Amino acid sequence: MTAMLPGYLTAQQAADHLGISIKTVYNLNGQENGFPDPVYVGRTPLWPVGPLDTWRKRHPGRKKP
Repeated sequence: MTAMLPGYLTAQQAADHLGISIKTVYNLNGQENGFPDPVYVGRTPLWPVGPLDTWRKRHPGRKKP
C-alpha cells in the first residue's frame, strides 16, 4: 500500500516526474545539494511537487545525444 498526500510524490513518482532514476532520487536526498527534503508518512518518504519543480529548474537535465 502506497501512502499518498495531495501534492506529494513517492520516490518512484518523483523519479518519473524529474526524468531520473529512483536510485538518483535517493542519492540526491542524501546529499547537501538543495534537493527538497521529503515528508515521512511512517517510513515512506514523500516529496512535495512544488519544491521538486523548483529544484529541476535550477538543475536542468543533461541533453541526450
